[in-house]
Amino acid sequence: MSAKPAKAATAEGEAAPKGGKRKLVLLAAPIALAAIGGGLWFSGVLPGLLGGGAHEAPSEHAEAPPAPPVFFDMPEIVANLNAPGRRTSYIRLRSKLELARPDDAAAVQAAMPRLLDLYTTYLREMRPEELRGSAGTQRLREELIARASLAAAPARITDVLFTEILLQ
Repeated sequence: MSAKPAKAATAEGEAAPKGGKRKLVLLAAPIALAAIGGGLWFSGVLPGLLGGGAHEAPSEHAEAPPAPPVFFDMPEIVANLNAPGRRTSYIRLRSKLELARPDDAAAVQAAMPRLLDLYTTYLREMRPEELRGSAGTQRLREELIARASLAAAPARITDVLFTEILLQ
């Protein structure tokens, strides 16, 4: 009698690991398939195999590539800054305006007195601390773009490029 219960315990012990391995395989297989599918999708292999638009025919109504930007040279601007104390600080600024279309150059040239006035009055209100570092230069760029767009209203100014900024 004692032999039979030992055999039953061994049979139960062997059955338990087989069930655990089967569960592990059933859980790991979908996870592995999902990982492989995700890898193929993000690498671009799977969309190409499924015909996901990688080889689309060019449309007859496709837009023409955008025209290259036009750069407009601004005159040099020298202005005194709003510096506290007795010592005055100056800024010398040379820049270029990036225009969206070549036709905008005429509008910018016509608005040049207003543009120089807006730039100079803005620079005179700035403190030297506000211009230090890349964050100060970026703020200056954004403000000058806004003022240039305002002064040359029909023209579209896309960027202000600094060729020289000198603080003294």
